[in-house]
Amino acid sequence: MIQKTKLTKQEQNKPNFSIVSQRGISQKNKLRRTVVILICALIALVYGTTSCKEAKAQEDDNAQNVVSTELIRTSQSWDGVELPDYLKGRPELVAMKYVFPAGKKLGWHHHPVMNYGILVQGELTIIGQNGKEKVVHEGEAVVEMVNTIHHGENRGKKPVILYMFYLTQKGLPLAVQHPEIPL
Repeated sequence: MIQKTKLTKQEQNKPNFSIVSQRGISQKNKLRRTVVILICALIALVYGTTSCKEAKAQEDDNAQNVVSTELIRTSQSWDGVELPDYLKGRPELVAMKYVFPAGKKLGWHHHPVMNYGILVQGELTIIGQNGKEKVVHEGEAVVEMVNTIHHGENRGKKPVILYMFYLTQKGLPLAVQHPEIPL
């Protein structure tokens, strides 16, 4: 901050670089302050916060926190049957994305290999040949039946999006269709 002092006539006639220097600093400080205020306003708009300190804390939290949530841990398929032992030999992992339009029914099929997935949109109903049903909701994980005939239906009004992960071996099918069984 600049303090105002009264100068003598002699001091008024001499160039005083310290005053010029202080005024220069003062102008720079005003400019810096303006820039900082503008940056804080921009941060507040982008992050929806009311202060730079809050924006910085929010930015730090977003950058530093990784959240992991276990969706499922099981040794059984959705119908309660124990999963088989792993296949012997070199594994082949397959990830698939399925999109089921509203009202779509899949045909009867079975999976010769273990698989599980995450339903990211909609609601999928899985029906076993014995009539047992499982409704998988958005955000839920599901472990499919192995070597058991079943089919899936989208009974909802929006498409189902399902990501499935198969633990298989080269040359094995992910599913075996059973068109001889009517829906």
